[in-house]
Amino acid sequence: RRHSRVRVPLLAYFGPRIPLGAAMAQYGKSEYWEERYTRDPEPFDWYQRWAGLKDTLLEYVQPAHSIMMLGAGNSRLSEEMYEEGFHNITNIDISMVVTKAMQEKYRDKPGMTYVQMDARSIEVPDQNFNVVVDKATLDSILCGEGSTHNAQKMLSEVSRVLMPNGVYIAISHGQPSYRLTYLQRPEFGWNVKIYTVQKPMMGMTASLSADDKENVHYVYVCVKGEAPAGDGK
Repeated sequence: RRHSRVRVPLLAYFGPRIPLGAAMAQYGKSEYWEERYTRDPEPFDWYQRWAGLKDTLLEYVQPAHSIMMLGAGNSRLSEEMYEEGFHNITNIDISMVVTKAMQEKYRDKPGMTYVQMDARSIEVPDQNFNVVVDKATLDSILCGEGSTHNAQKMLSEVSRVLMPNGVYIAISHGQPSYRLTYLQRPEFGWNVKIYTVQKPMMGMTASLSADDKENVHYVYVCVKGEAPAGDGK
């Protein structure tokens, strides 16, 4: 059977992309998401489902880990991970509409929680999660006004809530030349590894970018500094 996924560290430089059109700016606005989830409550996944990501993510995510899902929306990713034994997933989204809907949908799944929260101001203690997963949330923020400032705020919060040896995983359409400038900031101390995964067939998921012509998505695995000796987390 022909393999549908590619999982190799990506070292080559990729040339510049065409800038996102003005129509994409709505993705950076909370009002847009409230209206969208009110109008269309059906499950929706950006970029990838768990099946397309698991080969890469299983190297970094364990069932015992405490996981935060950034901008979870009504994606099925958390549900699919839950079904495979990941039972400690905190899902946050800026939309109260979708948060309430997901709370109701998954009320019978212990350990699967949904909280309305802004990723730029994550209301949890420091060093609280082993893993933070972000599927298209950084991309959405980078579509909006004040994108650089807002992305920096979100990533600073991600760094704060990660445990000393925690991992931030960002699934993105953005090439390394456009994303590493945000992820490789010295204050985060992240070792960034880059993987690619084949895009699913049309109709399975959706893309944020109208000019997205490549046949891969990028998975940025950002590993926080090594834990102190004796820290078994």
